[in-house]
Amino acid sequence: MHYYSSVIPSTQASVNSVTRAFVAMHGYPRDANKTFNAALAAVKGAGDTGNTVVIAPVYQVVPDQAKKCSTQGVPVAVKGDLTWSCSDWLEGGVSSGSQAISSFAVMDELVKQLQKDFPNLRNITIAGFSAGAQMVQHYAAFAADVLPPVLAIRYVVSDPGAWLYFDTLRAQPYLAGKQVAWTQCQGGTQGLGQCELRLEQPSRICPQINNWKYGLDNLPSNLSRDAAQARAHYASADVRYLEGSLDRSAAKGTYYGLLDKSCAASAQGSFRLQRGIVYGFYDRTLLAPAKNRKVTIVPGCSHDVACVFPSAQARAVLFDD
Repeated sequence: MHYYSSVIPSTQASVNSVTRAFVAMHGYPRDANKTFNAALAAVKGAGDTGNTVVIAPVYQVVPDQAKKCSTQGVPVAVKGDLTWSCSDWLEGGVSSGSQAISSFAVMDELVKQLQKDFPNLRNITIAGFSAGAQMVQHYAAFAADVLPPVLAIRYVVSDPGAWLYFDTLRAQPYLAGKQVAWTQCQGGTQGLGQCELRLEQPSRICPQINNWKYGLDNLPSNLSRDAAQARAHYASADVRYLEGSLDRSAAKGTYYGLLDKSCAASAQGSFRLQRGIVYGFYDRTLLAPAKNRKVTIVPGCSHDVACVFPSAQARAVLFDD
């Protein structure tokens, strides 16, 4: 498994000084180099370089399948590497080849390895952007319970194209008491214009709306929990949400062409910002009301991890104790 790291655990001094780890998950193009740099900039902005190790893993795809999901400068898969398809790593898929292991289990092993390498580690932030955010959000529901009480893990979900819902209800937009299309709910301080949200069974016919990865129907057999256990685990976890304020249209910089526009994803909203705001409402209303999880919106950022992660707003979400 390839990864970028800001600290090599080769000296006792560097090992002992690390009390926090920041694991940054790449997006669909597997741009782990860009994601690593954005995470490192966030740590530098927070003034935590002396005690924080930044890790950016690379979920490899075999070269003949990776043309659509590769970034220049990122190491390509070599013999012996774990490999996935361009998209199954983000939903817990099992690697191909003889060493079959789920992408979630790999993250479990990374957490264990960090504990071994850095004995004074106390906090781990696992943050994902775009497709990486989908991975982190799904992983938060299925992460292994193998951690000592002194270690705190935070999951930060930033600008995903689609979300995992834990029941069959979805927020529906209403304007002046009438249900409307998501496209009529834009702008305003909350990003939804004048629309209000109501949690209901969607009236739109969409057979896939609750299937994994959008819901908990037809869970893959390799996952470690059933639907009820996954919901409870996610509800109790430390989860935070981030969105770029300009990730709200089909404009240049939003990578709208890569946005999931399937029936199940479109039922969550029109654009990434809207989908994130809507999910925050669902979380606070039904999933984990006691947590009161808010969506932090980063001004001036489109769909760009290099803009979102280093921002002052994101640093508070990523590192605030």
